[in-house]
Amino acid sequence: MRKATSHLKKCDPVMADIIARVGPFRFDQRPATFEAMIRSMVSQQLAVAAARAIYQRLQNACEQAVNGQDSERSLFGGFAITPESVLALTEDQMRACGLSRQKLSYIRDLAQKTISREVDFASLRAMSDDDVIAHLTRVRGVGVWSAQMFLIFALHRLDVMPTVDLAINKAIRSAYRKRKMPKPKQILKLAEKWKPYRSLACWYLWRSVEKPAGMVTKPSKRRSRPKRKAS
Repeated sequence: MRKATSHLKKCDPVMADIIARVGPFRFDQRPATFEAMIRSMVSQQLAVAAARAIYQRLQNACEQAVNGQDSERSLFGGFAITPESVLALTEDQMRACGLSRQKLSYIRDLAQKTISREVDFASLRAMSDDDVIAHLTRVRGVGVWSAQMFLIFALHRLDVMPTVDLAINKAIRSAYRKRKMPKPKQILKLAEKWKPYRSLACWYLWRSVEKPAGMVTKPSKRRSRPKRKAS
């Protein structure tokens, strides 16, 4: 990713400062699978710890529902959730995992559409970004933002620009000293110079929120001891 990072530094001095503060680029590897989308849907609008707990309860419930102790294990750890194991659960069992009625309805819709092949995860890698978004948003509860996150983190597409992401909007407002929250058209105009690496620019913007400029840790300098006068 050195070429991408070098491009972002050269084309945008503000982004160069962010890159210097955040440090080396690192992408979490997520599989482009049904299970990865389920994990994303569970996590929406939840704190990390709460999302992890609910997902683990759902894994355990799905495993028990299909007697899946010997089934394929998940790259996330534990049982690999399948469409069949989701639909083997009742809505009450899914509610007991901590899922809202709305969210469990979205998950069940994804499971049904995956079994019917209306949604085909195996075919996504061959699709364009726009086609992936159109394909995934067939599912209730999967909007453009969710599909864009899948493009970035599961399919590792390098030039995705999620203009409605709140954290990115806040990061842009702060880093580029905007008086108001930027609108999607303004973000697209600003991001034009980041092409074809807008996904990486987004990653740095997300990290910049976690590492604000005033919290940069600098190495402490040792004070030199005063020389003793000769007696």
